[in-house]
Amino acid sequence: MSSLAPLLQGFFTDRLAHQRQASEHTVVAYRDTIRLLLRYASQQTGKQPAGLDLGDLGATLIGAFLRHLENGRGNGTTTRNARLAAIHSLFRYAAFRVPEHSALIQQVLAIPSKRTERRDVCYLTRDEIEALLTAPDLNTWWGRRDHALLHLAVQTGLRVCELTGVQLQDIYLGRGPRVLCHGKGRKDRATPLTPHTVTVLRGWLAERGGNPADPLFCSRRGSRLSPDAVARLVAKHTDTAAAARASLRTKNVTPHTLRHTAAMSLLHAGADTSVIALWLGHESQETSMIYLHADMTLKERALARTTPPDSKPGRYTAPDPVLAFLNSL
Repeated sequence: MSSLAPLLQGFFTDRLAHQRQASEHTVVAYRDTIRLLLRYASQQTGKQPAGLDLGDLGATLIGAFLRHLENGRGNGTTTRNARLAAIHSLFRYAAFRVPEHSALIQQVLAIPSKRTERRDVCYLTRDEIEALLTAPDLNTWWGRRDHALLHLAVQTGLRVCELTGVQLQDIYLGRGPRVLCHGKGRKDRATPLTPHTVTVLRGWLAERGGNPADPLFCSRRGSRLSPDAVARLVAKHTDTAAAARASLRTKNVTPHTLRHTAAMSLLHAGADTSVIALWLGHESQETSMIYLHADMTLKERALARTTPPDSKPGRYTAPDPVLAFLNSL
């Protein structure tokens, strides 16, 4: 067995688990990255993963691996950069454990992240929200569960990992109703609930039963839903809702789309970006600025304020070509 195996063991058990106290999601993401890298390196070198050495993972191979992620696996730039961040973390740890490979380590650490394009935020309109919330079949246990889950997601904007992690004891429906969650960065926050959401959750809790530490949304066996399971049920009910609201066919609706929808609802209601940042658990208020860029209504209001006094505010409409011809005579 090469020296890479004990290096990896120390990285995951000592560096991530004890020194950084990384979350379960971080450990899983780093594990998946290293596993993909070792499989790729094994194919390129002809060595078994257990026989690979750190010297086999040079900057050239790492660069080829990143291109493989984009071209071979179809990963986007964001995923590529996340994989590279995990590799950089491993090599920074290796710099103190195997200094004889310092030149190779510095070459790998010098591989830059790619710049990502800012895309428009995908969110649902009020009519699309109503169509999605009425899509589950309330005559079935699955439908009532999904109905409650979609209500909570659209109203609170919880991340999918936060949504699946909510326990029965985290829901308080008395005076000042709220849901507690343990979010990204190991931060706890409380999100208030609307009367409509309270009504839906109260009905689900009466049917759900269970112990305080049980997951709020579970499978028939009582186990916690996975993020993939939530993504599938969102896609399923979006397809059903698209029959009533055709605009949904043009949107890629995911659990994160529901988070964006909650943020845009707050923005349209007049909430400040600082409030939205607190509501969603953003590390910085700047993260919430993407919703200002996505809101055409706010931009049109700003445009109306700059309209000259002697003109009528509103959108520009191109003149009719026939009338323009007649006017030119």
